[in-house]
Amino acid sequence: MTDTTLTLDRNTSQPILIRERKSGQHWLWLLLAGAYLALPAIGNEYWLNAIVVPFLILSLAGIGLNILTGYAGQTSLGSGGFMAVGAFATYAFLLHLQLTFPVALFLGGVIAALVGFLFGLPSAKIKGFYLMVTSLAAQFFLEWLFLKVPWFYNYSSSATISAPRLDAFGINLSNSLGKYYLVLTVVAVLTWVAVNLVRSQTGRNWMAVRDMDTAAAVAGIRINHSKILAFAISSFYLGVAGALWTFAYLGSAGVQSFGLSRSFQILFIIIIGGLGSISGCFIGAAFISLLPLALDVIAQTLFAGRVDAGLLQNIQKAIFGALIIWFLIKEPDGMARLISNWRSRLSIWPLRF
Repeated sequence: MTDTTLTLDRNTSQPILIRERKSGQHWLWLLLAGAYLALPAIGNEYWLNAIVVPFLILSLAGIGLNILTGYAGQTSLGSGGFMAVGAFATYAFLLHLQLTFPVALFLGGVIAALVGFLFGLPSAKIKGFYLMVTSLAAQFFLEWLFLKVPWFYNYSSSATISAPRLDAFGINLSNSLGKYYLVLTVVAVLTWVAVNLVRSQTGRNWMAVRDMDTAAAVAGIRINHSKILAFAISSFYLGVAGALWTFAYLGSAGVQSFGLSRSFQILFIIIIGGLGSISGCFIGAAFISLLPLALDVIAQTLFAGRVDAGLLQNIQKAIFGALIIWFLIKEPDGMARLISNWRSRLSIWPLRF
């Protein structure tokens, strides 16, 4: 059983029909069952909280940026700033209104969506490089705002926000297993929403605007409405990811946790994983999360720990840069397309490989 989607080829601008296999959905249910049942049973606390939780949160942030850049075609370098909005707004709801964490998390995402709506208004008049500069200005403005106004961090001397006791309708989520299940549930639900959203009429409008906005306008699509809506929904996802990053992973965070480097990290995720691909966000986040561990293991094995940690970080940045250049030139759709091509070749092996 297949589902078909009509889109435009990015290289030739010719319409192509993409067939997505629905028969493979049972693998998703198996992965989800393994994440809920098997992984907590076989994984230790370090792997759950230091590896899996940040991987899931970065995947969610990647989905947020991919909705805006990969599907709607709007460039942005303000992901870290919108994550900060979600984190500080959620903290305010927890501290001042004493809301349960899921409610505060949702409202924090709504505040981030409103801020994204405001900063998305210029997309109605400008695009491309100029829109990217506007989003960069939003990043710097939000960093300045949360640093210079003490109310946002409750007048703390360290200018950081700390996670209070996390609970969901009487259930304590402050322990490591509770945080893992919280993050997994939020990411699973929002991923399901994103998959259905990009397959809906709204998602088709985004892709039409991305591929050729003039033709989309002729077809009756409200271009400005679609762009601003993409900014709002993208910011909602990034805001939720920022709150989870603060309260379910770090425990405490400041503005420096959501700086420009965080925005570039999210951008690297969708470029390496694949623009316009929900699964590519998870692939790119896995690569970003596991590459430092792999480099550390290689350094320990080959050089017995004699390699400086700073050198490993520089090597990691060099690898990211080389991969981004390679993907932009050879495979703009990222690792998701490479994996899809390999699966297609294996499905007809040995006739073609």
